[in-house]
Amino acid sequence: MNGATVDHPDIVLDTLLAKGGRSHRLARLRALHEICRRHEESGSRDFSLPTIGRLVEAEGLLKGRVLYNTQSADYRELICAWSSYVGPSIPQSVKPLASHEYLLRIHDPAIRSIMQTIIGERDKLKAEVNLLKTSAQIIVDRRPIGVRAPGAAILGHGATNGLDAHLTPSEREALEKAVSAEYLERQGLREGTHGEIVNERGRMVFDVGFARAIRKILGS
Repeated sequence: MNGATVDHPDIVLDTLLAKGGRSHRLARLRALHEICRRHEESGSRDFSLPTIGRLVEAEGLLKGRVLYNTQSADYRELICAWSSYVGPSIPQSVKPLASHEYLLRIHDPAIRSIMQTIIGERDKLKAEVNLLKTSAQIIVDRRPIGVRAPGAAILGHGATNGLDAHLTPSEREALEKAVSAEYLERQGLREGTHGEIVNERGRMVFDVGFARAIRKILGS
């Protein structure tokens, strides 16, 4: 355990609970605290967001990715308190990643938590880019716009896959409304950076790519 300058996680939990809020938020904080306590009692000193995310998801408390949301700052602060309390654990025979070395040099728990989130998001995006590189197939069509290919429809500006041509005006209007920022805001929802739709608590309502898929169908 670390020195006396580090607040015990129990104290951090009491501080977070004292802020008040909705009953389900307070219950989740207590449940998260208990999960971290059992994790520490098992002898583990790994309190990284990916590790705790897997634990809370396995317990059915919340999705691991929720810990990276802006609204989950209190959850991250509590996890960070446990991480500071038990101290870092790095096997001497294993060379840590450069990003991990950088995190260990940050003494402020709040700043370390923010940087850990940023690094996690960066790694996630890099993995997505690498996946796209392996599956992407780019077709270059240098024919003038409007040229008819044999057996194909005339291609022009704004050409789509033809799905939107089968929509009635009311169906098109409904789809446009479903992904409009104004409508989502009125419903307590918002569009994420990858086209997912999440609610005010950061819980994913529609999966990644949902809004983008709708717009592709609409040809916009």
